[in-house]
Amino acid sequence: MGKQLRLANRSRFLKRWRFPTWLVAIAVIFSFSILSSCTGTSTTAADRPDVIRLDYAYYNPVSLVLREKGWLEEELANDQVNVEWTLSQGSNKALELLNSRSLDFGSTAGAASLIGKANGNPIKAVYVYSRPEWAALVTTANSDIRSVADLKGKRVAATRGTDPFIFLLRALDQNGLSEQDIELVPLQHADGKTALETGDVDAWAGLDPIMATTELESGSRLFFREPNFNSFGVLNVREAFAEQYPDYVERVLEVYERGRQWAVDNPDELRQILVEESNLTEAVAAKQLERTDLSQYVIGADQKQVIVAAGDVLKKSDVIPQSIDVQAVVDDLIDSQYIEQVARQ
Repeated sequence: MGKQLRLANRSRFLKRWRFPTWLVAIAVIFSFSILSSCTGTSTTAADRPDVIRLDYAYYNPVSLVLREKGWLEEELANDQVNVEWTLSQGSNKALELLNSRSLDFGSTAGAASLIGKANGNPIKAVYVYSRPEWAALVTTANSDIRSVADLKGKRVAATRGTDPFIFLLRALDQNGLSEQDIELVPLQHADGKTALETGDVDAWAGLDPIMATTELESGSRLFFREPNFNSFGVLNVREAFAEQYPDYVERVLEVYERGRQWAVDNPDELRQILVEESNLTEAVAAKQLERTDLSQYVIGADQKQVIVAAGDVLKKSDVIPQSIDVQAVVDDLIDSQYIEQVARQ
């Protein structure tokens, strides 16, 4: 009897001090909130960069669209990730900025990326923003230069480490010549155009839109053209950035794809953006875009083939070391996983 009384009293005590159900639920939720604030926030912050640095370039029309529209800023706003844009005046400059960690994404020609990679620049080429005919060999209207063979002994301006420079080397090689047969004058693209027009050089390895400008406004002649010598325009990412923030590589490429599709669908508006950003005339912008194919975007076998062909000439010209296995470097450079994932979505 005493045992039963003790059990009854204990039962009444527990009932008297039982927490209401709603209070228990709040306590559980609060506990999880504290746990999340202690663990989840720091992980999320670690998984996102504070800022993503990209270049824009007049030879990369898609980059001009993205910078004008602000779509990447919109995409990353909720993550509190800032976007910074820097002008690249050539592939060589974009590669320098990538190597110094001043850029996370940089626009170059595919063959220029090979030079950077072969010389220790830790990058991956992850996207095709165009297949342009942006390089050709240029001379003045009254020049007696008519073919590549006529360049022997002549002064030729070119920007080392860029597609026009590689284009020049391939043109010389095709005609049984090399850099040793000309007097190469290393100048940045705009300075090469000026040197040609002032008569300081006999020819110039040109790049659009500067090349289109001298062609239309000064009557300069494109005396050697070979579209297949132009390597694709590729977007590169720093390897360290891609390893740390792979999801953000995909998100950047998703926005790039939005920009490329918009550019294809809105050619008149694209031309206007190019005119406004680069201070070109309508005619010059139209000429550049006429030579720019924006239909491809997935990087892979086609790009490898063109870049390997350029690499063979670069080895022959001692631009990259003879010990370099060009195919192996290209295989390591081209990374299609990110854009393939975007394409599947």
